[in-house]
Amino acid sequence: MDAAAGILCYVGAYVFITYDDYDHFFEDVYTLIPAVIIIAVGTLLFIIGLIGCCATIRESRCGLATFVIILLLVFITEVVVVVLGYIYRAKVEDEVDHSIRKVYNGYNGTNPDAASRAIDYVQRQLRCCGIHNYSDWENTVWFKQTKNNSVPLSCCKAALSNCTGSLTRPMDLYSELLGMLCACVVLCRRSRDPAYELLIAGRYE
Repeated sequence: MDAAAGILCYVGAYVFITYDDYDHFFEDVYTLIPAVIIIAVGTLLFIIGLIGCCATIRESRCGLATFVIILLLVFITEVVVVVLGYIYRAKVEDEVDHSIRKVYNGYNGTNPDAASRAIDYVQRQLRCCGIHNYSDWENTVWFKQTKNNSVPLSCCKAALSNCTGSLTRPMDLYSELLGMLCACVVLCRRSRDPAYELLIAGRYE
C-alpha cells in the first residue's frame, strides 16, 4: 500500500512540475484538481498503511476496525470520483477542446508570441499535429492567411529533415492526439511569474 501511495504522489508531483509547459492551452480557473486529488489519495493511503501496520503489530481491534473503515471510505470515494468523471466527461472534453482551439486560432508562425511558441513546443514534445489531427489547422486564421496549404514545421516528424509541412504529404506529419494528451493535464491556473515568462521566451524557440 505504501508503494502505491508513493507512486500516486510521484504522479501528482510530476503533473505539478510539468504543468507550466501546457499553461497556455487552458484559460479556465481550475487549480490542478486531478493532481491535488492524486497526491491527497497517495498521502491518505500512506497514513492508512501506517495505521494498519501499527494495529497489526499491537493486535489492536480498535486500530484494525479504524483501518477497515478508512479503507472502505477510500474505496467509496474512488467509486464516486469514477462515476462523476464518467458523468461529466463530455463537459471536460468540450472545455478542453474549446480552450485549445482558442490558442490554435491565435497562432502566428511569422512573428510568434509566447502562445505560438508554446504550440510549436508542445507539438514537438508530444509528437502531435493539431488537436485531433493535422486537418484541424485548416480551420485556423494562420492557415487561411498563409494560403500555402501547409501546417507549422513543428508538425513534421523529427527524423524527416526535408519536411515542409505541406498537406500534400500527410505521411510526413505527426498524427497523435494533442487533445487527448492535454486532457490529462486539464486544470488550470494562469501563472505569470517571471520564471515562467523566462521559460516561454527561451524554451519554445
